Amino acid sequence: ALLDLSGVHQVKGTWMGSTTLPCTYVPSEDFTEQALSWIVERDSSTSTIFRRDDSGDHILLSNFRDRVSVPKHSPGNASLLIEKLEMPDSGHYTCQVIWRSTNNSLITREFTTVVKIVKVAATKPIIRAGELGLTVPAGASTSLTCEASGSPPISYRWFRSIPGGKVLLQSSGAELAWDSLRPSDSGTYFCEAANR
Repeated sequence: ALLDLSGVHQVKGTWMGSTTLPCTYVPSEDFTEQALSWIVERDSSTSTIFRRDDSGDHILLSNFRDRVSVPKHSPGNASLLIEKLEMPDSGHYTCQVIWRSTNNSLITREFTTVVKIVKVAATKPIIRAGELGLTVPAGASTSLTCEASGSPPISYRWFRSIPGGKVLLQSSGAELAWDSLRPSDSGTYFCEAANR
């Protein structure tokens, strides 16, 4: 029971986001971690993504370079962080740890997590007003912030309604800010959030 790997059996990742595949064990003085590997199985082909051994950390699949990491200096934690998730990252990921015991025998344990990458549309945004709220004295500075969730990256645009049912683009970015408000700045503003 001592050297059993624990984690979760399924992980959902958001396209272009990041996710952690947990793989942990309780370290013991009687066993030394010799090697740690993460192996991925996709479309009936199996390949090793990451290997840690005496010679250091190695990322063996080029399309995972700069995107995967395993915590350093935290014994018992072999979890894999994958960043900038891509749709083809869906698959079965196996964490394999090999220990050497005090009598020099080797022990291997494995734990497999199913990863599913999903695309999430941008949600309807919410608008947060600055400290002064939505009724602000002339001459004051304030801002409105647009927030939405979904697969990154999310882009924002601010518009202002003008008479005749038309709109004017005010800015691109999550925040619409004024240094010194004038009475003519009164009006109806709305923001739009979009992702791919």
